[in-house]
Amino acid sequence: MPRARIVLVHGIRTSATMWRRQLEAFAAHDVDAVAIDLPGHGSRLGDEFSIDEAMSIIDAALNPSRAIADVPRLLVGLSLGGYLAIEFAARHPDRLDGLVAAACGTIPRGSALAAYQSIAASIARLPDGGRGLNDAMAALFLSRESARDVVAGGVALDVMGPALAAVGRLDPRAALARARVPVWFVNGRYDHFRFQERTLLRAARDSRLVIVPGATHLVSLTRPVDFTAVVLGAVAELDRRAAVRRRPDVRRIGAARA
Repeated sequence: MPRARIVLVHGIRTSATMWRRQLEAFAAHDVDAVAIDLPGHGSRLGDEFSIDEAMSIIDAALNPSRAIADVPRLLVGLSLGGYLAIEFAARHPDRLDGLVAAACGTIPRGSALAAYQSIAASIARLPDGGRGLNDAMAALFLSRESARDVVAGGVALDVMGPALAAVGRLDPRAALARARVPVWFVNGRYDHFRFQERTLLRAARDSRLVIVPGATHLVSLTRPVDFTAVVLGAVAELDRRAAVRRRPDVRRIGAARA
């Protein structure tokens, strides 16, 4: 039996292929991990993006069969995937045991969201829909290997508007307050979406913040080894908590023997 079940949720415009390095590492540590494609991304290019459909895809990946029902279930999301993972934890607190929310340290509201939507709309009007700019930015800020992983599953050129609008209707602070699982917030030191990380940290009942030195917004790609270590640390903590829950009550056993 694997140590844990991990579901990885990618960022906007990319796909499950961005998690290749993590999937390889988790397999080596006896962790059952799967990376999903959100609506309108990767193998689901062309599908309409919706929060409800994203929730259904995550749920199916977290709970594939009874064969691994007794192992901790950890949901890991980055950027768009992080906001969706937080929302899932609020809607379905009984479906998972832990949450890693990476690169989503800003509440998607107001002028910040409006500015991002405006930039996205301008990029979408480029002759190639922004594919050239996307690939150039990946090559500039990522290693050759990571840049290849980002585009390997295709680039979701048409999903920015609908996805940003949908996420703008979420309330991650309220969602975190409803979540009943431990939360690891993981942000790169140079992430431009860290403005409200402390606010979100305080909103969760059981949370901790990990800042990865030298990493940017795409923390799992710019520092894949460090990011993987954080997730494996979360698995170890969930293992420890599960062992404590399974431990017999020694005092009760002693009293019964007396």
